[in-house]
Amino acid sequence: MMTQEQCSHRNNVQSSEKPQVYKVGIYGWRKRCLYFFVLLLMILILINLALTIWILKVMNFTIDGMGNLRITEKGLKLEGDSEFLQPLYAKEIRSSPGRSLFLQSSRNVSVNIVNSNNQLLTQLVTGSSGFKARGKMFEVKSTSGKLLFSADEQEVVVGAERLRVMGAEGAVFSKSVETPHVRAEPFKELRLESPTRSLLMEAPKGIQILAEAGDIQAICRNELRLESKDGEIALDAQRIRLMRLPEGKASTSSSSSGTRQTVYEVCVCPNGRLFLSLAGAGSTCQISNNVCL
Repeated sequence: MMTQEQCSHRNNVQSSEKPQVYKVGIYGWRKRCLYFFVLLLMILILINLALTIWILKVMNFTIDGMGNLRITEKGLKLEGDSEFLQPLYAKEIRSSPGRSLFLQSSRNVSVNIVNSNNQLLTQLVTGSSGFKARGKMFEVKSTSGKLLFSADEQEVVVGAERLRVMGAEGAVFSKSVETPHVRAEPFKELRLESPTRSLLMEAPKGIQILAEAGDIQAICRNELRLESKDGEIALDAQRIRLMRLPEGKASTSSSSSGTRQTVYEVCVCPNGRLFLSLAGAGSTCQISNNVCL
């Protein structure tokens, strides 16, 4: 056991020593590195904030949209020129009221209509080679809803009051044409021609050919026939001229020895052929009927 003197001596020694203090923290080069990293982080935050504000200013970000793009209740609104690098899918595309809609492409502009199975139904293509439309039917209507032009696999309908063909060669039809009226422009000629085949005009109630201020010419290489099955053919004019009719030759015994006459009579052969014969006191058709042989 420890005596009383030893205990008192130990207490005196402990009381004479100073208490020890333990420091907690980062000191020296570690503290300097920490301050450097905090300062670098603050600089990066300031640079990032400045770049964000600059981007927002340049791109014109607002609560309504970005730049020329505005977000409205009805959809997206683009102001100015817009360029799309990928396909555009939209329910409706329209311009601002009072302004035109302009579509431009370096190659072509295509509008496709597909069904639920992604099968092409209608296609509209405008490109450098021309304008193409594909579909079951094509219609053009006026502002009042009147049909102006319609085309499908069965027929092509022109519903305008007048169809004008401005080409120098006119219009070429490989098959029949059905129309109630064909006329030329004022002070222009109307010409119906079939270079290699026949030209047929027929109507159940009649055909009227009228030239109010000019002539009518019918020219053919072989025969020109005017035929009426149940009616008659009437030539109504102040003067009727039959050009290049053959002249019948009278026999020598029956020819007169007087002066040469310039008056002829028109004779008809049994086959319907016309010829001229010198007029006499009576009919001379029987004398000069050698043309009918």
